[in-house]
Amino acid sequence: MPSGIIVIDKPADWTSMDVCAKLRGILAERRVGHGGTLDPMATGVLPVFVGNATKAVEFAEKGDKEYLAGLRLGVTTNTQDSSGEVLETLPVSAGREEIEAALENFRGEILQVPPMYSAIKIRGKRLYELARKGQEVERTPRPVTIHALELLEQTGETEYRLRVRCSKGTYVRTLCHDIGQALGCGGCMSALRRTMAAGFTLEQAVTLEEVQERGETLLLPVDRFFEKYPAFRLAEARQERLCRNGNPVPAKGLAAGLYRVYGVDGAFLCLSRWGDGLLTPVKNFFCN
Repeated sequence: MPSGIIVIDKPADWTSMDVCAKLRGILAERRVGHGGTLDPMATGVLPVFVGNATKAVEFAEKGDKEYLAGLRLGVTTNTQDSSGEVLETLPVSAGREEIEAALENFRGEILQVPPMYSAIKIRGKRLYELARKGQEVERTPRPVTIHALELLEQTGETEYRLRVRCSKGTYVRTLCHDIGQALGCGGCMSALRRTMAAGFTLEQAVTLEEVQERGETLLLPVDRFFEKYPAFRLAEARQERLCRNGNPVPAKGLAAGLYRVYGVDGAFLCLSRWGDGLLTPVKNFFCN
C-alpha cells in the first residue's frame, strides 16, 4: 500500500479536505491526512500524509508556518478576508511609514481573538455555523507567536504584501484585520499563499495534475519529515525485536533528545527519545 508524504501546492477554491479526498482516489488509499488546514481562498504548501505516514500528522500540525499575505486597507468584512461581506469602508491615510510602525506591535507573542468564521468549537458548535446564522459569541483571546512580519511591497493604492512566519493557530486574516484596526482605517486579507509548513517549502510542492500523472512515485519517505533529528541505527536483531515490540532499547553515550531509529537493514522504525541509557519509542512507523 502507498505510504509517505506528498507536498501539494493547493489550488484556490479547494478545501484541504477536498485535496485529501482527491488523493484518496488517485492513490487508492483511504488513510490520507493533511498537516495544517488552508482556507479555500488560500493557495500553497499543504503537506499530505498517506498510509502509514498519517501517524506523523500530529507532529506536522504543531510546527511553524510561513505565508505571503495580501493586506487591503480601508475595508472591513465579516470574514476578515476579501471573500466576505463588506461591513465598512473608510479612507486610508496611512503610508508605508505608518504601516511599518503598526507592524511592530504585532511581532512576537500576541493575543488573537479567533474570527467568527472559523472551525473552532464553542459549546459544541463551530463558530462558522453560528456566524452563518448571524450570531456572534464572545471568544477568548488566544496566544500566538509572530516570529517574522515584514512589509514586502505596495501592490496597489491601498494594497500591500506581507511576509508572515507564525506559530500554530495563527489566523493571518485576523492579523490583517487587526493591523487595519490599529491604523484606524480597517483592513482585510485579500490573498494568501503558504510558502512553508511542517518544514516543507513551495520548491518541494507539486500540483494535483502532477500527482494524477505520476501517482505514488511522488511520495517522500516519512523519515524526511524528521530529518532535523539525528539518526540511530540498531546493530543487532535482538535490539530490533525489542523496538518492534514497543520496548525501550538500550543505547549508550547519546545526548538527550529525539532520534530517528532505523533497523538492522536500514528501514525506518520509529521516533524515539533517549534518556537514562534507553531509546524509548515515541511513535512507531514500521508496518507489522
